[in-house]
Amino acid sequence: MFIPFFLELKAAKVPVTLREYLSLLEGMDAHIADYDIEAFYFLARAALVKDERFIDRFDQVFAHYFKGVEAVAGTSAVDVSDIPEEWLRRLADKHLTDDEKRLVESLGGFDKLMEALRQRLEEQKGRHQGGSKWIGTGGTSPFGAGGYNPEGVRIGQKESRHRRAVKVWDERAFRNLDDSVELGTRNIKVALKRLRRWVRDGADEELDLDDTIRSTAEHGWLDVKTRPERKNRVKLLMFFDIGGSMDDHLKVAEELFSAAKSEFRQLEYFYFHNCLYEGVWKDNHRRRSSMIDTVDVIRTYGPDYKVIFAGDASMSPYEITMPGGSVEHWNSRAGAAWLNLITGHFRKSVWLNPVPEKHWGYTQSIGIVRQLFAGKMYPLTLGGLEAAAKELSR
Repeated sequence: MFIPFFLELKAAKVPVTLREYLSLLEGMDAHIADYDIEAFYFLARAALVKDERFIDRFDQVFAHYFKGVEAVAGTSAVDVSDIPEEWLRRLADKHLTDDEKRLVESLGGFDKLMEALRQRLEEQKGRHQGGSKWIGTGGTSPFGAGGYNPEGVRIGQKESRHRRAVKVWDERAFRNLDDSVELGTRNIKVALKRLRRWVRDGADEELDLDDTIRSTAEHGWLDVKTRPERKNRVKLLMFFDIGGSMDDHLKVAEELFSAAKSEFRQLEYFYFHNCLYEGVWKDNHRRRSSMIDTVDVIRTYGPDYKVIFAGDASMSPYEITMPGGSVEHWNSRAGAAWLNLITGHFRKSVWLNPVPEKHWGYTQSIGIVRQLFAGKMYPLTLGGLEAAAKELSR
């Protein structure tokens, strides 16, 4: 099948030779690019193109010749036992067009969804695939994996595809933010400096280098001068949304985290997922075993702490407004109640959102969170950071 491809390259004036063609076949014999069209593209380009001037011409021929090739059809030339089981399972995944998705209706509310799940668990006896009712895979059922429903419970699926799940029935692992990130943090540090309040107090502890040089020059001997140590008295408490849709904003979240840790000595931080509930944590690898009560956080830190939430606020509205609405566990109090406790206890609090501000109106949950923070939601941009810092400094 590769000879016509080789000849098309020659016809397009790509200088390929028999030696290079044999190199491509050797790569295929070594199983470098089995069942993966993208891997085959890079293998073919590396073997056949020796001059970067011809890459564009190669791409045009490749796109024309292999148009539509996404999977190996038939079994005559392929040992099916070599195909990974996960690949075969994904063949059953449901892929709907936007028009088809609009025809799929939700069950009509959080309570109805939970009641329907309870009934399915009691009634269902076997495995289902491709349906619209039972717990299964593919299809348009609200319960299961690999399908689509505007509001559902994701069960046994490795990762989110449509981000429409109201509940997730899986143990998910999040990673901690990296506080050593430097790329892009300089401007964030500059924006955060607005919060800093340097004061001089206490005993003479700090070397005043400028005054020491001046005094030494005047007197002709070493005259050491000291001054009260400068202290940053701002106390900052940060809550970081982690996992799920926040994976799309991981880089800017790490930059914010890194910049804040380097700028504020009195900084405490906690993680949460989607919305604040009865527990937060400091280590994502131990979040189940080392949960910290949100009430204890409020009791530990005084109202003079300035509070910053960093998250996209993009979730099911039930996660904020309903008891039991959390995507991962059954919360006895609605997320809004916990957010109100925070904003009621601490005198200054803001929410930083990495989603571009022009898109906020398309997500209901963003509007709800913004209202709970009395409009004090700012985009996670330099302008937004400066506005947030100004608000916290008042």
